[in-house]
Amino acid sequence: MPVEFFHKMKGTTQSPPRVSLREILLSWMGSFLGIAAVASMNSHVLEGSDLIMIIGSFGASAVLIYGAIKSPLAQPRNLMGGHVLSAFIGVACYKLLPEAPWLAAALAVSTAIAAMHATKTLHPPGGATALIAVIGTDQIHALGFLYVLIPAGAGAAIMLVVALIFNNLPSSRRYPEFWL
Repeated sequence: MPVEFFHKMKGTTQSPPRVSLREILLSWMGSFLGIAAVASMNSHVLEGSDLIMIIGSFGASAVLIYGAIKSPLAQPRNLMGGHVLSAFIGVACYKLLPEAPWLAAALAVSTAIAAMHATKTLHPPGGATALIAVIGTDQIHALGFLYVLIPAGAGAAIMLVVALIFNNLPSSRRYPEFWL
């Protein structure tokens, strides 16, 4: 039994091939534009407000929607649904268990994963969005359920618009693969 357990860790396939330099540059440009759009909104439009537009999980979303555009996890349904659903769950868990952040964090991430699976919106950065709702700053906690709309929903929507425009400019790219 133990040998079989460790044997499963060998893997079954080879590493995927490298992508071209062109694809690397396109991924770089797309992610730069997407994150810059969200960060610019944060710096210029929301400056002086208690709102925040950019959260760490958007970095991971950028990897998917600009660097792995064919992945099912990078599609609009997954991007938007994953962030919004996970943000809601994260805020609810923090409000339910503010005195036990370790438990709220574990509950938020695991429940977000289950909910994303159940709704066909699995987007790995959504787990981080749920976690940020629990372990985030006082500024994040002060947002309450507004966190679901700003930054989670609005930030993801901005990145989606950039992905739709940018990923379809080169003839070698097409995004999305599916909507629903």
